[in-house]
Parts: sequence; structure tokens; C-alpha cells
Amino acid sequence: MASPSSLAVAASRYGKLWGRGHETFGPTIRRILSVKGSSDNATKYLQGLVTCDLKSEPSAPRSSVRKMKSADSDDRMAAEGSTAVVDTDGGDVESTPKVNGPPPVDVKFTSNMRSTCFLDARGRILTDAILWKRPFVDLEPKDDTTQETEDGEEEYLIDVPGDTADLLLGHLKKYKLRRSKVKINDLSDEISVHCVYGTLNAEGTPPGFMAAVDPRHPSLGMRILSTAESSISPATPPQPMDTHEQRKEAFAEMMHTFFPSSNGTYSVIRKLAGVAEGSELAGKTALECNQEFLNAVSFQKGCYLGQELTARSQFTGKVRKRVMPIMILDINTEVPRPWVLAHMIQELGTDVLKESDDGKGRGIGIDLGGEEGPPPPLPQMSSSGVGSIVSMLQGSVAKTASVIQDGSSGIGEGIEEEVTAEDEEALKKMRDTSEALMNDLSGVAVKGAHIVDKKDGKKIGQVLSSPAPGTPIILAQMRLDRVGLLEGKEMWSRTNRILIGDSKKEFRYLPYMPIWWPGVDPQTGKELPED
Repeated sequence: MASPSSLAVAASRYGKLWGRGHETFGPTIRRILSVKGSSDNATKYLQGLVTCDLKSEPSAPRSSVRKMKSADSDDRMAAEGSTAVVDTDGGDVESTPKVNGPPPVDVKFTSNMRSTCFLDARGRILTDAILWKRPFVDLEPKDDTTQETEDGEEEYLIDVPGDTADLLLGHLKKYKLRRSKVKINDLSDEISVHCVYGTLNAEGTPPGFMAAVDPRHPSLGMRILSTAESSISPATPPQPMDTHEQRKEAFAEMMHTFFPSSNGTYSVIRKLAGVAEGSELAGKTALECNQEFLNAVSFQKGCYLGQELTARSQFTGKVRKRVMPIMILDINTEVPRPWVLAHMIQELGTDVLKESDDGKGRGIGIDLGGEEGPPPPLPQMSSSGVGSIVSMLQGSVAKTASVIQDGSSGIGEGIEEEVTAEDEEALKKMRDTSEALMNDLSGVAVKGAHIVDKKDGKKIGQVLSSPAPGTPIILAQMRLDRVGLLEGKEMWSRTNRILIGDSKKEFRYLPYMPIWWPGVDPQTGKELPED
């Protein structure tokens, strides 16, 4: 098992983790469907219906660590035999000496759990899903041997959002031929889905449980399945696990000491992380929904239902719209520093920002950090980073001094100052403004509502989900040229004003890039090729 220090380093590679907690999803929130067959029949059947490649190893989620490059450190790093890395979500720069032992243990992901999508014949998304493969056993590879025996039985458990489960079940049965040697069942009453936050360790799972770090990104938590055969601990008396409520209670008893109940947390985390699910994705293309960034799409596998549109989107043309999180503000609220800097980057360019004043009014001399390559045109943040900004805007955290700013979110930790009466009054005003904003958004930021730029009256996006509980963060399908990620005549501005739905009230939108996004090519709207 990885040491705590190693896990801390590994955690920094994927941004700051959410606080510890757990929750159990009800059958209406997550459902479990089963595709079971002898030998590799289940794999062959699903291979023609899913966007991922079941016959190859899945890729690990993209790390948020970028290498640092500076002229005065190259020689020193080479001499010490170490590599400097920086967490783009604001972690401290670390040096990992090669001479002082092995590199830190990375997060362990299993090939028996992967993210995917199911498409219709047009290539449009029916739903996303997480595939669990049973038997859920990771074996060390030896001489290219496979886990299943020729006569063995394999089963895929499809962890699917509840609002698209019936649609997917009908889809699976529709494409099951008479000669298909697979069985399709709904096991939602027999298997419960849980999620644990604040950890990257899925090892040491009790008998009957299946656990793994979310294959899309570790910040989404560790996912766990429990069945009637699950056992809390050999030392405890057996507990009935036949019903969902029994499994929920037993799981809560097992977790409550270190991971308290946090019902509703997953909905907040995934929306702040910019991950749309279920019916939010319906009718859209895989690339518009960033599924290739979440390792849910393979562009190397053979034919599958809906492949033509997906492949054409990747290899030709541009991706002009993408699903992304945006923060909605009152137009009188001060724009946080990360978006002020993003506005300057988009308006002036990084070269002008980094250069010193040359006496002709050019060059500002802003320190943009030492990252290799220019910073992105929008802030890039994790769920916890965005949550910190939301808390400050809502007056939920005290003012701090000696704050260490991070390069992506403008948020840091510092020593708390004594809160004066003037500060209390300012915090109360922030809380009142936030409460009024949330009341306004609850009525207008509904699924399907259009986002219109007040400047020219054009539609620049569409709301996919209501605000994450307690926050002004929504998921929307946005035009990339209107957020500064695709070249166009218009750029994103921190002084923008928008209308949402039929409301006449003006808002301001602050888009940001989730931490799991790669760089976006401004010419194509696709992943920026590596140098």
C-alpha cells in the first residue's frame, strides 16, 4: 500500500481533493444494468455499442502537473538529478530527487473499470456510463496471459444515471441478436452504488465489495458497489444486505468514523468539475461533451454504433461548442482575480503581459509563473478551487492575510486576520447579494434555457443543468469563440452582460476550464497537440 506521503504527492497530480465524506446513491440516481455471457461474448457484444475499446487497456486520467522550465534552474536540476513539477491547481512546486529513492506512488486505476458512452445510430449520445467488469480481480500481467479462461464467464455491470437507465436498457435489448450469447438484466435492486471522497486508496476492499478510483478523474471520488454477498468485516456479526436500505445502512456504519455522511456532495463536485451526465448529454456528440477528455472515447478501435460522426468530428472540421462550467455573478459583484488575468491574457496576449514597460506604453511586467508554454486563456481549476472562490464570494470564509496565491485559481491559504465590524458588514452584504443571486438563478437557469450576449443579442450557450446546490455554477454548452478558446471576432470580456432564458435581468458569466481538460487548440477547438 502506498505511504501517506506518496499518496499526498499523487493527489497533487490531480488537483486538490474534496473533503472526506461518503454517500449512497438511491436507485433513482444510479442504476446497475448487467450484460453477462460465456467466454468473451459479453465483450464482443458491448464492443460494438460503446465508444471505449474494451480490448485494450484504458488510459489513466490526465495529470494536472505540468513541468517547470526556467533558465536558472536547468543546471541545478540536472546536477541534483531531480525534476521540478507544479500542480496547476495551486500546489507547491516539488522536486522529486531520483537519487533519494523511487518516484512517488501514483494513483492506482484498474482496467476492470472504465468510462464510456452509448450512441444512437446518428452518432448522438444516449447516455454516459461506467463499466465494471466481473470477476473484479486485478492480476499482475504475466506473459500476456488474459484474466478470463476460455470457458469462463464474464459480466459487465453498467453503472448508469437513473434518468437514462430505461432508455439504455431498451437500447441494449434492441441490438441483442437472437444468436447473441449474452443475458441482459437490471440489477438495480441487487446492487447499490456508493461514492467516497477525500481518498485515492481503493485497496483493502472487504469481501463482496467492488471499489476503484473514478476512471474519469480522481477528483470525482472513489466508486464502490455493494451486493447481498458484501461483508463489512470478518470480525463483525453478519448483517443482512438483501435490500438497498440494508446495504446503505451497513455501508454508512463501515465508513462513518473516517468518512462522514455527505449526501448530495457528488452532484456539487461533478458540476463544479464540469462533468455532465445522463440526460444532460442526450442528443449531443461525444466531443461536444468532452468525452474524449474523460477517456470515454477510443479513436483506434474498430466500428461501433455511431462511430462515423464521432470520427468525423475528431479528424475533420472544428469543435465549435463544448460543455463547460460557468460561474454566474451579479453585474455589480467584483470579478475575482483569475478572470481579471484571463481577460488581460485574451485582450493583450501573454507577451505584452510578461514584458516590462518599454516607455511606449507597452508591456506590463506581470509574473505569469514559470510554466512551460503560455498560460491558458481561461482559469483552470479543480472543484475544490472553485468551491473556495464561491465561498469567498458568498461571504462564507474569513478574510486572510499573507495569502499564497496559486497560478490557476488565485486562491491560497494564509493567516486569518481579526474580523472587524467593517469586515462583518461587508461579509453580510456579500451574503445578501449571493442569496438574491441564487433566488434569481433558481427561476431562470433551467435546463434548455438559452444564454444571450446582451452586446449583440446572439445566443452564445444553452444551460444543461441547474446550479450546483448552494453555488452559482451551472453546466452549459458554450460557443468556444465566446469564451476565448476558439479564434473568432469576439472575445470573452470580464465586463460581459448576459440574459438567461426569458429573464430580463442581466448577469455576468465567468467560464473556466476544468482541471482535467488538456490545452485547447484555438484553430480547431480540439486537444492541443503536444510539441
